[in-house]
Amino acid sequence: MSALPEVSGRASQLLGLHTAPRLLTVVNVWDVISAKVVAQTEGTQALATASHSIAASRGYEDGENIPVDEMLAEVARIVEATDLPVSADLEAGYGDAADTVRRAIGVGVVGANLEDQMKPLDEAVRVVEQVMEAARAEGVDDFVLNARTDAFVLGKDRDRGEVLDDAVTRGRAFLEAGAPVVFVPGVLDEREVATLVEAFGPQRLTLIGLPGVPPLARLEELGVARVSYGPLSQRVALTALQELVEDVHRGGGVPESVRPLN
Repeated sequence: MSALPEVSGRASQLLGLHTAPRLLTVVNVWDVISAKVVAQTEGTQALATASHSIAASRGYEDGENIPVDEMLAEVARIVEATDLPVSADLEAGYGDAADTVRRAIGVGVVGANLEDQMKPLDEAVRVVEQVMEAARAEGVDDFVLNARTDAFVLGKDRDRGEVLDDAVTRGRAFLEAGAPVVFVPGVLDEREVATLVEAFGPQRLTLIGLPGVPPLARLEELGVARVSYGPLSQRVALTALQELVEDVHRGGGVPESVRPLN
């Protein structure tokens, strides 16, 4: 069954936000209220879910411990809460990446992160091909697969140059297999970012906004397509909650800077 025309249109909109020279920033969400707050904040052009945050909010450890049905049900509620294009973090695909993406498209998702977990390259490439084929079969030719390589995430004890070479090799292979963008999470320095952009082409690399990564303005100059924030947005929210509790225990209360929710 093909996706509704508005889903295909939002996919094209999301793809355009990645290919534009202006850096796309997405502060990740994990439920309806976080999605509404982010979507209603001026400057927000798209939403992205954080699988770690959704799992944590429901009492699961990260790493596909949350049942896929439960994950997709929460993603569906987020999609229903906004008119903006939504990309979903689908971890490694919950055992069948192509079918999981097909089901995600069915609830209105128009992009997805998928981890390679440093599986053999031919296997990881085949997953990318299958996912893009599934998206086209659903009528979403512009589905924004953010093909993630865990070269830096899983290569912390290896030679840094070799890890970068792996990220380049795997990212190029994913692009050749049809993914429009490649996600390379990790604390990358400016030289490494520039190397990846040169290898992939401008507006083909996405990063996570970890402390230590070059400033957003510089990433835009380098040709990065997108910066997201993964579970960090939830950590910021929970830190604010913890600080409120601490202040209340000291005899304080709600800060005057708190904003009303619409």
